[in-house]
Amino acid sequence: MTRTTRFRALRWGVPALVVAAIAVTASGVLTATANPPLPSRTAAQLLVDLENAQVDGLSGTIQEDARLGLPELPATGPGAGSSLASLLTGSHQLRIWAAGQNKHRVALLGSLGESDIVQNGKDVWLWDSQAKTAAHYTLPSEGMPKPESPLPTGMTPQQAADAALKAIDPTTAVTTDGTASVAGRSAYELVLSPKDAKSLIGQVRLALDSQTHIPLRVQVFARSNTSRPSFEVGFNRISFAVPGDEQFRFNPPPGTKVTDGTVPGASGTDKSDRSDKSDKPGSKGKGVASRVIGTGWTAVAVIPSVNLTAPDATGTGRDGGNLGELSAILNRLPQVSGSWGSGRLLAGSLFSLLLTDDGRLLVGTVAPDVLYQAAGHR
Repeated sequence: MTRTTRFRALRWGVPALVVAAIAVTASGVLTATANPPLPSRTAAQLLVDLENAQVDGLSGTIQEDARLGLPELPATGPGAGSSLASLLTGSHQLRIWAAGQNKHRVALLGSLGESDIVQNGKDVWLWDSQAKTAAHYTLPSEGMPKPESPLPTGMTPQQAADAALKAIDPTTAVTTDGTASVAGRSAYELVLSPKDAKSLIGQVRLALDSQTHIPLRVQVFARSNTSRPSFEVGFNRISFAVPGDEQFRFNPPPGTKVTDGTVPGASGTDKSDRSDKSDKPGSKGKGVASRVIGTGWTAVAVIPSVNLTAPDATGTGRDGGNLGELSAILNRLPQVSGSWGSGRLLAGSLFSLLLTDDGRLLVGTVAPDVLYQAAGHR
């Protein structure tokens, strides 16, 4: 019998910087009115439903639309149309398969190829069909320190919902807004609205399947435009039949360049092994930890030391991963400066990102001036 998946454990996802930018918090209780008719559920009940959602497996197609108001981002290689960084703009279609707790696959489809992320037990593959490259990762055994995932996050409604419900505090008003139909299934709509007017996000809407309670769609509206979502990811087809094992077997096609990647933390090195010097804010040591300035919707995440791999001729970076893509994008952004220093800015309708010349990365669902204030805190 297939082991049941607690669906929030599926860690697939929009690139990590978008997930970080749309991470929000929630509290509050109102009653859901069904149209079409469904049993009434309070917001508190829906939050419990979401937390406890379980399915044995699923497969389907997902539509992702990003209207983030970003400047035109450069293509970083021959397979850029199906690259993971391309999810920041335009419309994209993905296919997803999941079975149990350790069999997952997501395929980002492009006009000239596709990018796949496949997990089968401890084996994880990242494959780019256009670039003809594949990276193989081996996850650590049980009992070893949990590694940082090498995978991007936020591709699916579940990942976007996880980001939106990561914490609960009074900075968010939670309501319900009747029901919706998503992928031919009835769903409750849970609405999260920030109380802090400084946040660029006006509203996050989660459509929860009325039977399984998993998220079928997540929509994020900018405060500046509440009539159309700036970011949306949702199923347009879904099946809860458990996919066969063949969906999770990956054999690199002939001609594919294969590299073995290292999952950060998989070596068993504990944080306690790091020197005090490497953990100090502003230190350039590898052990520098990120921090958060502010709270709630206007919180700014700060990574004190960012070491982006310089992109090679293919634009993917010497590590064959997505840091090269991010580096290529950030290095071509407008330069900004102030009393806090200088750097490069990516500003959109839902979030802003600042990479300072001294190597700090700041991101939040706030306007650039809030990032500049945070950058002044050393």
